[in-house]
Amino acid sequence: MSDTVWLSQSAYDRLNAELDHLKTTGREEISAAIKAARAHGDLRENAEYDTAKDEQGKMEARIRQLEDMLRRAQVGVAPSGDVVHAGNVVTTVDEDGDEEVFLIGSREDRTTGLTVVSANSPLGRALVGTRVGEQVTYQAPAGAFSLKVTAVKTLEEHR
Repeated sequence: MSDTVWLSQSAYDRLNAELDHLKTTGREEISAAIKAARAHGDLRENAEYDTAKDEQGKMEARIRQLEDMLRRAQVGVAPSGDVVHAGNVVTTVDEDGDEEVFLIGSREDRTTGLTVVSANSPLGRALVGTRVGEQVTYQAPAGAFSLKVTAVKTLEEHR
């Protein structure tokens, strides 16, 4: 994957800390759990060993995911103004008059009360670069949808 991932500085720092923890303490703990499970004998019928190996696999997958995400990360604060950028909080109104508020970013940057939309998703690609007052149409699995952008804020302005 080569797509840029937008992250706030706090999310980037949190993910870096998680990665560091998994690569040090996490690996040590899972290694000790596997060693303890091996001591129980026959590995073919050892549920503790199977569980520890499964956890090791999940942890290593998360490490790879974090390394990839952090390598592709664009860190910072989205620009303020009336143009939608990754990292902005966007308010839209659909054809029925229903209002929705989205954070254009990464699910790792989730904020209470906001739906997070990837800048690389169909909705995110349609919104990025538009201005307040513009109508956008995007194709989703359920069909085509149109939205009007009514507000663009930074995450800090939204809070």
